[in-house]
Amino acid sequence: LLLLLGGSGSPGTLPPPRGPRAEEQGAVAEGGPWGKARYEAVKKHLGAVGALSKQYWRYVACKVWQEGCEEKEEKEQEERGSSWGFPLVGQDYLEILSAWYCSFGKCCETGDCRIINNITGLEADLSRQLHGQHLAKEVVVQALQGFLQSPRPQKALVLSFHGWSGTGKNFVARLVASHLFRDGLKSECVRVFISLLHFPHHNYVDSYKAQLQRQLSETLQRCRQALFIFDEAEKLHSSLLDAIRPFMAHHDNKGQGDHQRSIFLFLSNLGGNTINEVALDFWRAGRAREEISMELLEQRLRLELQEAAENSYAHSHLLRENLIDVVVPFLPLEYHHVKLCARDAFLARGLPYTEATLDEVAQMMVFVPKEEKLFSAQGCKSVPQRINYFLP
Repeated sequence: LLLLLGGSGSPGTLPPPRGPRAEEQGAVAEGGPWGKARYEAVKKHLGAVGALSKQYWRYVACKVWQEGCEEKEEKEQEERGSSWGFPLVGQDYLEILSAWYCSFGKCCETGDCRIINNITGLEADLSRQLHGQHLAKEVVVQALQGFLQSPRPQKALVLSFHGWSGTGKNFVARLVASHLFRDGLKSECVRVFISLLHFPHHNYVDSYKAQLQRQLSETLQRCRQALFIFDEAEKLHSSLLDAIRPFMAHHDNKGQGDHQRSIFLFLSNLGGNTINEVALDFWRAGRAREEISMELLEQRLRLELQEAAENSYAHSHLLRENLIDVVVPFLPLEYHHVKLCARDAFLARGLPYTEATLDEVAQMMVFVPKEEKLFSAQGCKSVPQRINYFLP
């Protein structure tokens, strides 16, 4: 906290604080995103604080956590008189201290204080760590930013990720969780469902349905913003959609319903062949993959998915009912993308590498089609395991 306040002196050097003005009293209000100018201004003021006294700490604890405020303040006023002066305290400082406290643990029963919605960080990490997916980077950031900035969205945000295995669908889902919630996938407000793991037996669909609906409801009651991830979505039994659909449906915005701040991510391998055909056509025509437009791919994907048989792709119903907001295509990865994934894997483990080593890793992968050998059949999925061959 001393570092946060910009001071390094010993306690007891500040004059005892005076109670805040009437308009500054009360618990810390919910804070929205801070503008850079506001942050810099507060930082400048905090830099002027030279030390942190015991009286100041008691004052902060009282105002931030509301524990014994009246009794402590009256007692200290009697002991020290009415000469308290603490000119630097205001609502901005209390918000900073509250945020600091929340970074170490829960500061409210619902876990809302651990919602961070760091879209800037998400965009930066996607640009640096997600390779070969210019469409996914742009679409995911725009969709989340628009949804979170809307004061009262009329439905949940539903994104459907499509593409071959290893192209980054799960990776993006994890990044979304870690940048919307301080605890990432471990957050109480994030639930991950894997079809074959959580709903393996069709004979128990009715039981799964009741459990799923209860889990969604409990999460939304606990959290004003929740993230639900459904992996292997193409294997979801159609009956399970009856449990999910009400939480994604449109509603009026007269009140702030529990499900108004819910985000659903569906991850599926379906549509991968259509996406790959488009990417291959562009390559054969001598056009860069970055020229592939969202309009072209989304239109083709929606047509393919809506024609899927009901028993083979249950969440095609969600497309027909316009519950899926954006179909996000993940393009097949090429040789140089695999090398970038290998580089990231070496760096993540603190291992040295050379260009030759990255080439060796990439050459261990299988590439298709048979003639062109352009796309990695597994994307980057097995790259972290492949570098084990190069350990000293």
